[in-house]
Amino acid sequence: MALRLHWFLPLHGDGREVARSAVDGPTANIRRDPDLSYVSQVAQAADGLGFAGALVPTGLFCEDPWLMSAALAQQTRDLNFMIACRPNTTGPVATAQAAATFQRLSGGRLMLNVVTGGDRDEQRRYGDFLDHDRRYERTAEFLDVFRRSWAGQPFDFEGSHYRIRKGLLTRPYPRPPTILLGGSSSGAQRVAAEHADVYLAWGETPQGLAELTKTVGALADARGRSIEFGTRFHVVSRDTSAEAWAVTERLLDGMDPVRIADAQRRFARSESEGQRRMGALHGGRAGGLEVHPNVWAGYALVRPGAGAALVGSHEEVAERIAEYHALGLNHLILSGQPHLEEAYTFAEGVLPLLRRRGLLSGEAA
Repeated sequence: MALRLHWFLPLHGDGREVARSAVDGPTANIRRDPDLSYVSQVAQAADGLGFAGALVPTGLFCEDPWLMSAALAQQTRDLNFMIACRPNTTGPVATAQAAATFQRLSGGRLMLNVVTGGDRDEQRRYGDFLDHDRRYERTAEFLDVFRRSWAGQPFDFEGSHYRIRKGLLTRPYPRPPTILLGGSSSGAQRVAAEHADVYLAWGETPQGLAELTKTVGALADARGRSIEFGTRFHVVSRDTSAEAWAVTERLLDGMDPVRIADAQRRFARSESEGQRRMGALHGGRAGGLEVHPNVWAGYALVRPGAGAALVGSHEEVAERIAEYHALGLNHLILSGQPHLEEAYTFAEGVLPLLRRRGLLSGEAA
C-alpha cells in the first residue's frame, strides 16, 4: 500500500526549539503565536507540497482543532485534516454531527484522530477522573455510538458511559471520516482492533513498532477486520548528515538539565504506556540518544508525547522511511521546528527520493 505522509499544524505555537512541556507554561519558547495567519501558512504549504494530510492537535495549550480546521479548510484544496478528538470533551452523537458538517464544508477531507488520553493531571483539568482502563472502555463505546450515528437511522444504545434513546444523525455525509486511534497499552490495542481504521503508535525503533503492529493486526484478524498502521516522528533532514546532527546538538544544548529532570518526573507519573515507551528509549540520559540508525530520542527528554525524530541527510531519512514502510506502516505523521520552513525542507529534499523509490504516487504524498 502506498505511503501517505502527513504534516503537523502547530496549534500550540511554533519556534526553533523542542516544544516544552505543559509544566513550563503555555507560552514558553514560543516565537510564533498560533494565529490563523501563521497556521494558514503551514497548512497551505503542506497542501501545496503534496502532503496527504495534517494532524491538528488538541490539548490545554492548543487552539481549538475543530474551529481552526474549519477555517483552514476554506484556504486549502486537497489537504486532509486529522482532527484530534477527545471522548471526554464531547459526546459521540454531537461529534458525529460536527464531523458530518465538516465533511460537507471541506469536501470530505476529515480524518478523526481519537485521543483517549494518558496524562492524569491533564485529564482532571478537563474534569475527567476516570482511570486509564475505564477511559479506553469509554472510547470503545464512543466509537461504537459514532459509527451507529453515521448510519443515519434512529438507534438506542445502553452502555456504561453512554445511554442513547433514538439517537440520530439527520444528514450523514456519504463517506465517513477515517478513524485513527493511538496508544500502546493492551486496552488501546483492543479498541483499535475493534473500532479503528488506522492504529497509530509514537515512533520508536523498527523492532518496537513491529511488535505493536503485529499484536494489533492479529487482534483485528481475529475480529474479521482489516486495519492500517501509522506512526509519528519529528524530522531533521538536511543536505548532509553532519548538518542534520548539528541541529540535534543545538536542540540538546537548549535543554537545561533541571528542565530535563522536571519533565522526566512528570512523565513518570503518566498513565500512558506510550509515554513509558518513550522514556525507555533514552532512560532519562542525555547521551546515547541515537537508538537506531537515524532515529534520535532527544525530543522525549523534555517533550510529552511523540519523542523520536528521524535525523540525517535526505537520503538517510528516505532510507529510514522506506524501512518503516516495509513494516506495514503506511501513514507517517511528521513535524519539525519551525513547521513552515521544515515542511519545505523535507518536501524538497526527501519527497523526490521517496517518489523515485515508488513509495508515493505521482500526484500526492
